Amino acid sequence: MEIWLNTNKEAHSFIAEEYWNDNFELVKTMLLEAELYVYEVDNEIEGFIGLNDNYIGGIFVWHSFQSKGIGKQLLDYTKGIKNELVLSVYQKNQNAIRFYKREGFVISLEGVEEGTGEKEYLMKWEIQ
Repeated sequence: MEIWLNTNKEAHSFIAEEYWNDNFELVKTMLLEAELYVYEVDNEIEGFIGLNDNYIGGIFVWHSFQSKGIGKQLLDYTKGIKNELVLSVYQKNQNAIRFYKREGFVISLEGVEEGTGEKEYLMKWEIQ
């Protein structure tokens, strides 16, 4: 949960920290029911991906381990076990949008996330 909280606060500076703090317990409960895959070194989790069926709830990697290919490895593993993946990403999170586009995702819908009022994209990837 520390990875989830810290990563969200760092990646989404345009959203008040209270939003993430207020949703901490809810997400903690949701993660218990999610399909999780972790990246670890020496029994230390450096990142994880959370799925609900084919929906990616997020890819979370400790800041000090970002840009080292961990997120890509987690996503590649997930692509190997799913035929289709979808996710939501805030439009202001341009780094994430570039990453997902580079990984074959396309924008399929545009909307507004209810909890924050922020514009977001629904992005989709399908096996070719």
